[in-house]
Amino acid sequence: MERVDGGGGADRGASADPRSAFVLSNLAEVVERVLTFLPAKALLRVAGVSRLWRESVRRVLRAQRGVAWIAAGPADGGHPQEHCLVRVAARELENVHILPQTVLYMADSDTFISLEECRGHKRARKRTTMDTALALERLFPEQCHILGIVTPGIIVTPMGSGSSRPQEIEIGESGFALLFPQIEGIKIQPFHFIKDPKNPTLERRRLTEAGLLDNPELRVVLVFGYNCCRVGASDYLQRVIGTFSDLNVIVAGGQVDNLASLTSEKHPLDIDATGVAGLSFSGPRVQSATVLLNEDVSDEKTAEAAMQRLKAAGIPERNTVGFMFACVGRGSQYYRAKGNVEADAFRKFFPGVPLFGFFGNGEIGCDRIVTGNFVLKKCNEVKDDDLFHSYTTVMALIHLGSPK
Repeated sequence: MERVDGGGGADRGASADPRSAFVLSNLAEVVERVLTFLPAKALLRVAGVSRLWRESVRRVLRAQRGVAWIAAGPADGGHPQEHCLVRVAARELENVHILPQTVLYMADSDTFISLEECRGHKRARKRTTMDTALALERLFPEQCHILGIVTPGIIVTPMGSGSSRPQEIEIGESGFALLFPQIEGIKIQPFHFIKDPKNPTLERRRLTEAGLLDNPELRVVLVFGYNCCRVGASDYLQRVIGTFSDLNVIVAGGQVDNLASLTSEKHPLDIDATGVAGLSFSGPRVQSATVLLNEDVSDEKTAEAAMQRLKAAGIPERNTVGFMFACVGRGSQYYRAKGNVEADAFRKFFPGVPLFGFFGNGEIGCDRIVTGNFVLKKCNEVKDDDLFHSYTTVMALIHLGSPK
């Protein structure tokens, strides 16, 4: 017993502390290695075990900074009571290894919200968009900012790996949710502007709060106009984009059927309203590039030539997400009944980058490259009108910094 105690009190105190610190340090390392195998929800549950576990959980969550996603396709559909994205998210969120801070989800408008309803027909079916959106929102952490839109068709990379073949789903129940964690040095902000016929003025304060003005670190803006078939919707979209389109930033997106969700709002969404929503990406670590596939791009060879231009931007592929915003008039009918042409061309040149997006009602973007040191390589003189297109596809890359 005396040998275990280590002799006198003074000697015991001097020799015990280093040993304890060494044991605790090794124990913490073992705990952290074990915790890295647990998904985020399980980590939050075990954080209350002890102070050691709580601190270990925090370090593990800080280290897991890659973007994750949940994907649902026609094979997951067919349930009469809920959209496939809701059902798959309820199952797969238990396996996600990050704690999302911002969520961008897209779903097909035919089953998430009926096409008759979103296009203003009186004979609209009564399936409520907000019920489905709220069911999906409840699955994510309360502190999340969630932007959800519905579109005629979906482009999605299946779960499992960024190297999986992306799918162009022009018709059928489908959707995805992109999960962005908190990333050091990068700020992702949702924004939403509703067209008010009584007050056409865009308040500079709101644009600044959204990170779209007076923000020297702004790098990328994903922007979506919704309810575009309504009178004045396109003009309002151009007015909003006109406030920041002359900046040296990447602008990409398109016109969609409707806005389904935006949790940063304090009041319920009006599905009949017209407006503009999106995400702004700020931070010196963000790199991005876009290319435009115009009406002359109508076969595999010319589609691959456009991807070569995007490849020439030199954007790092690790921790990068690809976006494809295409016109509903493209897809398989545009490529002589051959499907997935543009998504396959993207995969050929970016084998490890997951691709997401939609088939919509109008496209926003151009050939533009912004590198890490923020030198604009092309499109120095892009005018507002040059950003808006039809029967085109806009391909974009957003790099969120190399994981440390």
